[in-house]
Formats: sequence, structure tokens, C-alpha cells
Amino acid sequence: MIRCIIIEDEEPAQKLIAEYLKAYPDFEIIAVCNNGFDGYREITNLNPDVIFLDVQMPKLTGIEMLELVENPPLVVFTTAYEHYAIKAFEYSATDYLLKPFTQVRFNEAIEKIRKAYNNRHEEINRLNSLIDEIRRERGGIDRVVVKSGNKIKILSLDDIICFESADDYVLIHSTGEQYLKQTTMREFEAHLPDSKFLRVHRSCIVNLSYIELIEPYTKDTHIIKLAKGIEVKTSKSGSQSLRKKLKI
Repeated sequence: MIRCIIIEDEEPAQKLIAEYLKAYPDFEIIAVCNNGFDGYREITNLNPDVIFLDVQMPKLTGIEMLELVENPPLVVFTTAYEHYAIKAFEYSATDYLLKPFTQVRFNEAIEKIRKAYNNRHEEINRLNSLIDEIRRERGGIDRVVVKSGNKIKILSLDDIICFESADDYVLIHSTGEQYLKQTTMREFEAHLPDSKFLRVHRSCIVNLSYIELIEPYTKDTHIIKLAKGIEVKTSKSGSQSLRKKLKI
């Protein structure tokens, strides 16, 4: 059996997917979720083979939910918004379904799922490419979704002091707590607004508004003192970028 979760905030779309799946006895619906928070919980608890995921949902989008899943299943996106990088969906997702979709179009998605079922590693790489493409199309990020124990928290960029590299994770220093997120510094650098954030070292990105003091460290580098007593060292190129950005 191929175990499925439907994550969709619109009940008619939930029922439509469930109805279409009746034609496939080897597909089993193990959960139906109305939002990304419940979707993440059920993926974590049930470890499905495939999810049918709405891209645009209130509170937590489908893309933000996927960022939290460490071992994502196959993903078929459902969306009513054609502007969500349809070409990227074609090349980077298991499949996408543009609402309203027919049984014939749904059947094509099922065939793609079956072909991808035995090649999960490649699908995960393609999924990461898709997430990156959607971020670009949306003009970057304006918040960061993190896990805190069993809870999901949404951090405003205005509340983030800096990002630090931590092996395969990024340590996020906020005005409240610290959080680890499984991603890369390159991902944040590519999508954070450069008007607010600056990479001052290969291991650190700072929020410019939280800089309290800049002191010389060597001839070509500096120490930046941030809010909450956080101190970071710049690289030579980071110091140059800092001077240029702050016009000092």
C-alpha cells in the first residue's frame, strides 16, 4: 500500500482528492489535515509515502511546512495559483495539480507517484530545488519557521538578531530564544533581504539593526557587538562589506 496524507485547507478539495483515490485500491489515506501545523504533526507521526499538499494555506504555508520535515515523503502540490512557479513544479516536484483538476489529470499524477516511489533520493533533491525556486519567485522570505520541542514557532525577521553556522544546521539567535534549523547559511543569504541582513563571515549573518558596537580586531577585521551580548568576528571581506553597507 502507498500511504497518503491530504493536507488541504479547503474541504471540497479534500473530498475531491479522496474521491479520485477510490479508483486506486493500492493507495490508502491515513490522515486528512486542514492546515500545515497538523500536516507536520501527522507526517512526523505517521511517516507517509506521499502527501497531497496545498501550497497556499493560512498561518503556515505548504512550503514552510516542508522546511520542517527532515525526511520528506513524495509531494504532489495542489494549488489554485498559477503564478506559483508552474514550470518549476513540472521539473522539480513529483507533480502539481492546478485547481480545479479532473480525474484524468489526477490519474497522471498517480502514475508519476508510482514512477517516483522507488527513487526517493532524487525526488528529495528535486523538492529542495522547488522550494528554492518558489522562494525566489516570492522575492525572498519575510519570516522563519522553526521547531521548538514539539511546537512550531514563526519568527519575524525583525526579531532575529543573527544566524550562525552550526555544522548541518543554522543557529538562529532571536530576541527571545535560540533555535536550530536544518538548512544552510547559503539558503538564508540567498533569500534574506539585503537591506536588513549582511553576511559578515562565512559562519555568520547579522541583522544590521541589532548592531550596538563595531570594534577593530585585526588590521582588516572587526568584532561586532550585537544585542543580548552576542559578539561575532568579521572576515576580511565581511569587514569590507560592512563598511560599504554602513558607509563607514
